[in-house]
Amino acid sequence: MSLIEIWLIAIGLAMDCFTVSMASGIIQRQWNGRTVVVMATAFGLFQGAMPIIGWLFTRHLKDIVSSFDHWIAFILLAYLGGKMIFDGLKKGEEEHHFNPCSLKVVLTLAVATSIDALAIGISFACIGMSTWNSISLPVIIIGFTSLVLSAAGYGLGIYFGKKFHFPVEPVGGLILIAIGCRILCEHLAA
Repeated sequence: MSLIEIWLIAIGLAMDCFTVSMASGIIQRQWNGRTVVVMATAFGLFQGAMPIIGWLFTRHLKDIVSSFDHWIAFILLAYLGGKMIFDGLKKGEEEHHFNPCSLKVVLTLAVATSIDALAIGISFACIGMSTWNSISLPVIIIGFTSLVLSAAGYGLGIYFGKKFHFPVEPVGGLILIAIGCRILCEHLAA
């Protein structure tokens, strides 16, 4: 696998992280250093760890994992997206909002956006990457790219959140559901 192919895979995997981070920035509308560090680090770590997990368990779980990984991603993203829409449209004294600062939310998003990376790890094993040395560079590039694009997405989200005033939680929820639907449709069509 060439270096260009590895970077293209890394960018492709990081697009979901970028989009989710951007939606989080839109919701917050102000820079929160802790949130961007936690989110970008979690997304980078999960995107880097999932190919390793997929690679390690390929022989045992290849058929099992590939038969439902897209459903896990879809359910997690649809749940979070639905919650964002519901909370954003909810009226009343006690408003609950999607909180991108919550570690629980960040970790759930990190898992949901990294399910595709698990499949990449399976494909690494299937194309003959059989040693740690053969997957270490791709894993580092995938994790680094996701970290950087997550931070960039968060910053862009803040910019757009300040510039345009619209109900951001329902829009962010729709984005998460759309990502989940795209993942599900891609896997069901394959």
